[in-house]
Amino acid sequence: MTSIRNAAVAVLLAAGLGLAVTPAAQADTPAGGPAGTPAPVGAADLAQARGAVQDQAVLDRLGHFFAREGVPPTRRLTIGAAEEARAASAAAPRLTGDTVPVYTLDADFVAGSPGAPVAKAEYTASKAVSADGQVASVWTVKQGETWRVVNIASGGDETDYAAVAAGGGGGTAFREPQLNAWYVLRAGRVLPLDDEARRSVGEAGVTLAAYQRLVHQRYGDKLPGSAYDRAGKGGGYQPDAGGSETAVASGGGGALPAVTAGAALGATALVGAGLARRRRAGARRG
Repeated sequence: MTSIRNAAVAVLLAAGLGLAVTPAAQADTPAGGPAGTPAPVGAADLAQARGAVQDQAVLDRLGHFFAREGVPPTRRLTIGAAEEARAASAAAPRLTGDTVPVYTLDADFVAGSPGAPVAKAEYTASKAVSADGQVASVWTVKQGETWRVVNIASGGDETDYAAVAAGGGGGTAFREPQLNAWYVLRAGRVLPLDDEARRSVGEAGVTLAAYQRLVHQRYGDKLPGSAYDRAGKGGGYQPDAGGSETAVASGGGGALPAVTAGAALGATALVGAGLARRRRAGARRG
């Protein structure tokens, strides 16, 4: 079991690659699909997203990301530019596994809107590895008719948890970002994929209806337009010792990661995330 680690993560691509982002394109939800199932991202869109990651400029940027071991370009390294360039070339980044849609808890589901899916696709992720074994996740979004790379983050949670979900019986992997909890929606139940999710819903998981009640209790007063939102309170979310929940200041050193787009649910997780900090865990089976 891989221990949770704090990483210097989520570096927006510079030099013309950093872009404002919008949710990933989605196909129409299949008629008669299981309740709560998110709309899928089509195979053609996933192929185009993959193609964007394979662009040589992106691979070069990945080389520098690995050479810097995730340290953002805004921070100085102990090595010089020439040494960084050599390390970037030696990193020889390559893609591995599938490009997958990344689903995040949907504000409409939290609010209890009829027919709302449990999560929505916000971007796609492709896993990249370096010659010395470093791992990164490359994020892409669709802008107009074009898929563009917007972010590189250390680790491979996005693709790892999707693979665990697929290998464990199928379903849709999704993330509750306020807790950094990863789940899979399978046969009408929300099942845990990581320790944060196990603390949230237990080892056996909960029904979709029970999960909706749970997240409504947690975040129903923090949706867009709420007093919490209007007050501009940013940060994560953390159960206190008595079992109730409190907000965590985004710049603090609490047990939970900062929310990259503010605390109110509904904001696309990447918007304004110049240097987003997130705690990562290796995917592990439930």
